[in-house]
Amino acid sequence: MDMLNLDAWTGRVTRDVGCVTPELARQLHATVGLGKMPGHGDPLPPLWHWCAFPLSTPNDKLGKDGHPRETDLLPPVRLDRRMWAGGALKFYGPALKIGDPLERRSSIRSVTEKDGSSGPMVFVTVDHAIYGPAGLAIEERQDIVYLEIPKTYTPPSKKPLPAQAVEQIDTTEALLFRYSAVTFNAHRIHYDLPYTREVEKYPGLVVHGPLQATLLMRAAVRERGRTPKYFDFRGVHPMFAGAPCEIAFAAEDAVLSLWTGQDGHQCMQATAIWADA
Repeated sequence: MDMLNLDAWTGRVTRDVGCVTPELARQLHATVGLGKMPGHGDPLPPLWHWCAFPLSTPNDKLGKDGHPRETDLLPPVRLDRRMWAGGALKFYGPALKIGDPLERRSSIRSVTEKDGSSGPMVFVTVDHAIYGPAGLAIEERQDIVYLEIPKTYTPPSKKPLPAQAVEQIDTTEALLFRYSAVTFNAHRIHYDLPYTREVEKYPGLVVHGPLQATLLMRAAVRERGRTPKYFDFRGVHPMFAGAPCEIAFAAEDAVLSLWTGQDGHQCMQATAIWADA
């Protein structure tokens, strides 16, 4: 790996404008919403801003996996498997609203190369600041990892869910397709089963990490009645379409620990905090 080239991307900054329009909000609500459908001027549910800044990359500039081959922000890592491994967010008031004009200022915090048991790995940490009409609304960190595509699927060890599941969500192909559509995400592991099995060697369609994080945030807001001030999440095992997504949590004062699971084992870990950190 040419780390001199990758290091040159550290500190790179981009700016984007976007909006969760009422029409997009209706589509998001049909995919991951609960209760009354929100309309123009209603509070924007947390993590729905992920749909506000789609990369409008032409089809002929997509890689074989469906990701853009090049972007203005991310470095050109020469490893073929890319995953959004986790992240963290801080929320500031007042809350964003559906229809608000938004600005996202993004920068590369770090690019790190490591050698793991499965081969070379590159970790890219991206910082985002989301601004609405009242100023800074969200500070966010995204952790992206690049890996070689393995010759066979070797899953990580399974960790049991530490709490009883309180909700089960059907991970249908329609759910994965709709979430890919509202986020304008063409990554083929979420909808192209032959590619997923034959190229990336997964046994089934992979449930998006951001989708799992959104379902955990939805559970946290429903449990406490408001958006947390801090939320972080980390994937620990792939989740596959077909078997239900299990939602579990454990509460302690102002902290809620949450998990997605499948067949009794963890897939994503998250923490929501409401008190000032």
